[in-house]
Amino acid sequence: MTEKPSKQYFFLMPLIWLAAYIDTRKFSLRIDKSGIKGLKPPYLVIATHQGPADYSAAPLALFPHRGIYVSDMEGFAYYGKWLYRGLGCIGKRRFVSDITVVKNMKRALMMKQPVVVYPESRHSNVGTTAYIPKNLGKLCKFMDVPVVIFTLYGSYLANPFWDELNTRKLPLEGRIYKLYDREKVRSLSAEEIQSSVEDALRYDEYKYQLDKKIMITEPDRAKGLHKALYICRKCGARYRMQSAGDTLSCTSCDSRFRLREDGYLEDVTTRLPENAAEDDMHAGVKGEDTGRKLYMIPDWYEWERELEIERAKSQIESGSFGMEYNVRVEALPGQQGFVRLGKGMLALDENEFTVSFGKEVLHFPHRIRESVQTEYDYRGIRGQCIVLSTKDCCYYLYSDDEDFNPTELQFLGEWLFVRACDKRG
Repeated sequence: MTEKPSKQYFFLMPLIWLAAYIDTRKFSLRIDKSGIKGLKPPYLVIATHQGPADYSAAPLALFPHRGIYVSDMEGFAYYGKWLYRGLGCIGKRRFVSDITVVKNMKRALMMKQPVVVYPESRHSNVGTTAYIPKNLGKLCKFMDVPVVIFTLYGSYLANPFWDELNTRKLPLEGRIYKLYDREKVRSLSAEEIQSSVEDALRYDEYKYQLDKKIMITEPDRAKGLHKALYICRKCGARYRMQSAGDTLSCTSCDSRFRLREDGYLEDVTTRLPENAAEDDMHAGVKGEDTGRKLYMIPDWYEWERELEIERAKSQIESGSFGMEYNVRVEALPGQQGFVRLGKGMLALDENEFTVSFGKEVLHFPHRIRESVQTEYDYRGIRGQCIVLSTKDCCYYLYSDDEDFNPTELQFLGEWLFVRACDKRG
């Protein structure tokens, strides 16, 4: 992480572009590059991070220029330091402030390279924009180069985070364009740039699906959805949701929700009467073709967030807030790979996360960590976890406890960060 950035190795570039082209052909990828016509490096690319296809689309969006990418340390461990640096990657740890990363980005721009950063720092949980750091405006001012936005629509739909290893074939559309030239960056305030960047990074993959009339017909299209939608919309039970085939179901009240080909979740448990009152809809809509309640996955997800925040507020006021889980701890100190540290405990209170294993006790205060990295099925073999990091190490925390849900911990972690910042004034 402290080493100066390296340009993408010139002899790898034909292979990178060819591999990216081959990987995206199944999606009939189209990228609108008219918005950067004539733009030459250096410039800063701020990209959305819907899903895995983003990695292949970015080199094609930058072609014929090389690029340098701000990337998580996990990539160095998986691909090896030589290759990952050869692909143009700068190491960082997610949701950890580190001036070294900023300095390396600046150095890369001074090397006349485009620098690509994914500020969401993870793939989208439910196809909408994740937490955006509030320092992007200041970052743009410090870099002092043109600011470019890149978005790849359909990337999440092709590989939803809750079932990322199974690919759905559908059309992808990319758009890359200049948001500000250098002079405009200099003339605007950091707050003005921040607001514009946040607006530019907003996306909704399910709206894209409806607008483009994309039908996802895979028979197992709902598999894994319970990892994101873990609270029943009908009975409110937590951790009782299951998913298989095209159906999300609740083992507490036996409700069933079918993920339709058009992206709606349809309540197939009961049919609504013709005169159903709006209060009975539970924020759903009535399907004109079926007479059943329809839900959008992002709406359900945000409903869960509001529910968790309200419950946390109430518990903090009553002095009963706190969670504790049995975990398996794996550390990622560097490119050498993971170190298994054995069993431990993960605790959450209103001030911090605490991780203990053996004789070690690690503290992760909410006030210095903007969000929580979630993994729904890490590498397809390790299962669900959250990741808490310091500048020197990432700690992957897995749990088999029935009430362990990474989405819930992410909701709480983000809200507790905002709460801690508000208390600081």
